[in-house]
Amino acid sequence: MKTIGILGGMSAASTQIYYAKLCQLVRDELGSLHSPELLIRSLDFAPIEALQMNDNWAEAGRVLNVHAKTLEQCGAGLILLATNTMHKVAEEMMDGVSIPLLHIADTTAEAIRSTGLVRPGLMATAFTMEQSFYTDRLRSAGLEPIIPEADDRHETHRVIYEELCRGLVTRESKSTYVKIADRLVSRGADCLILGCTEIGMLLNADNVTVPVFDTTQIHCEAAVRWSLG
Repeated sequence: MKTIGILGGMSAASTQIYYAKLCQLVRDELGSLHSPELLIRSLDFAPIEALQMNDNWAEAGRVLNVHAKTLEQCGAGLILLATNTMHKVAEEMMDGVSIPLLHIADTTAEAIRSTGLVRPGLMATAFTMEQSFYTDRLRSAGLEPIIPEADDRHETHRVIYEELCRGLVTRESKSTYVKIADRLVSRGADCLILGCTEIGMLLNADNVTVPVFDTTQIHCEAAVRWSLG
């Protein structure tokens, strides 16, 4: 079993989900008392969030680069960045790092393409929905992403930062998210990307009318295949 390095804490809720999923996947594959070989570097999200809001992505990339190098030095053979949004600085984060990054958008695009679907709705942070670093990778894979309208993007983003990142799940926000997903389907989405690692706390195959692609689940499955392969 090869060692997976997780760069997390963005948010802590997301990293907890990653750890639980990786443990479950390895246990399902190997049985008994098996668990994954992991190195976890969990950051304080508040300073990172401040850099996001101040549009200081260069400094965010520098910070993540320091910790990616630490994971490599400690023996990780692969890096999982346990957040969709911070893949905006993936290139800067991996500068001078020789082990690979398993890119969350690429693994998600591959999973969607394998089903023959092509028009994923994307629910995520405003950064991920509105900037090109993520949607361009989906388009490069032959997909045609559909993002919510402006008001729905605002509410999706608000719920992530004010609720989900703090581990808060409410009936009202779940209902709101379901309605946003339904509106994406009405505009032609043939599937839905849960493009923030916490969105699975509200949406899943039981309350969305099209196939759901949970980026966290897909990311973890790909990492386990690498680790055990």
